[in-house]
Amino acid sequence: MTAPPILFDRPALTRARNRTLRRGQDLFLHEALADEIQERLIEVNRTFTAPAVVSGFPEFWGKRFPDAKQVADNDRLDLGESQHDLVIHALCLHWANDPVGQLVQSRLALRPDGLLIAALFGGHTLQELRMALAEAETRVTGGLSPRVAPMGEIRDLGALLQRAGLNLPVADTVPLTVKYESLDHLIRDLRAMGETNAMAARLRHPTRRAVFDVARQIYADNFTDADGRLTATFDMVVLTGWAPDPSQQKPLRPGSAAQRLADALGSFEIPLDPKSS
Repeated sequence: MTAPPILFDRPALTRARNRTLRRGQDLFLHEALADEIQERLIEVNRTFTAPAVVSGFPEFWGKRFPDAKQVADNDRLDLGESQHDLVIHALCLHWANDPVGQLVQSRLALRPDGLLIAALFGGHTLQELRMALAEAETRVTGGLSPRVAPMGEIRDLGALLQRAGLNLPVADTVPLTVKYESLDHLIRDLRAMGETNAMAARLRHPTRRAVFDVARQIYADNFTDADGRLTATFDMVVLTGWAPDPSQQKPLRPGSAAQRLADALGSFEIPLDPKSS
């Protein structure tokens, strides 16, 4: 097997996160996700006694889940095999060079019938910013540079659960729309949450001021609401799967139904003539 491509500069990501710790975090998206996960756990109606949280901000997640083991989102996760009945991968899977490997490691850390909840940014995240920056850079420089991490669509992300060997996979989105006074306020928030550009192929010199000047105008022309505020989309995808266990429900084999669909619908069924085909 070939190693996955190196998409992200992990030292640069660590530096960005450390800056947020020094200057003060603005983790409102993590707050929203933590609320969402806690509501889902209530609906599961099960007591988890050995949880773990994988994240880039252990101090925050440690306060929300004080009984959980806090694990850094390194390429190799510090998780023991079959040690946990709940693993939460908290809004950092989009920074993984090998997201399937992260899910496999999380699944191996689960006990039979243990639950994995993994959240990451999906394909519509910052679509307004991406469009404005791409068009601005094309106008000013005549080309494009890697600025925003590639983000998967929900159908593709859901398939990762099955590839990782998880049962009963579910993928859904938690869309959030945030309003900003200006593009500079949006960029400030991204810096405050450690979500700035850490792609391995990014430009290693400062972006020309003219690019941001044009991007501000494009953003304002296309994504301003009736109150004059800019719209920014954050598309959080939540992946849920269970470690295999014999007690789990299984789909029936084709042809094993005990009742006919026509009887259930109260309709008349016309048998097909095999000679007519």
